[in-house]
Amino acid sequence: VQLQASGGGLVQAGESLRLSCAASGIIFSMTTMYWYRQAPGKQRELVAAITSGGTTNYADSTKGRFTISRDNVKNTVYLQMDSLKPEDTAVYYCKVGTGAFASWGQGTQLTVSS
Repeated sequence: VQLQASGGGLVQAGESLRLSCAASGIIFSMTTMYWYRQAPGKQRELVAAITSGGTTNYADSTKGRFTISRDNVKNTVYLQMDSLKPEDTAVYYCKVGTGAFASWGQGTQLTVSS
């Protein structure tokens, strides 16, 4: 399994950004995909998830601002982030699988300046 995350960068508060995660080595269309983030000094936390059927789930801190989506042709999961806040600053990771069977992407840095 390979997950390649991209799209991070430096933005100002209130701006938008879209992250992408391209997957290979899995039957992407049948797999739940996740976005996590880890801020400095904090534990990694779930940001959003999307099932194979398109059902989505979000952390309370991102509801209404972030949108997870998937393209089963391109084997890619996206995270559209709007109304960004400084507290969204973190390394963002995509993940497939759970527990001992989880595979993680390499992470992409998002920095939101105030």
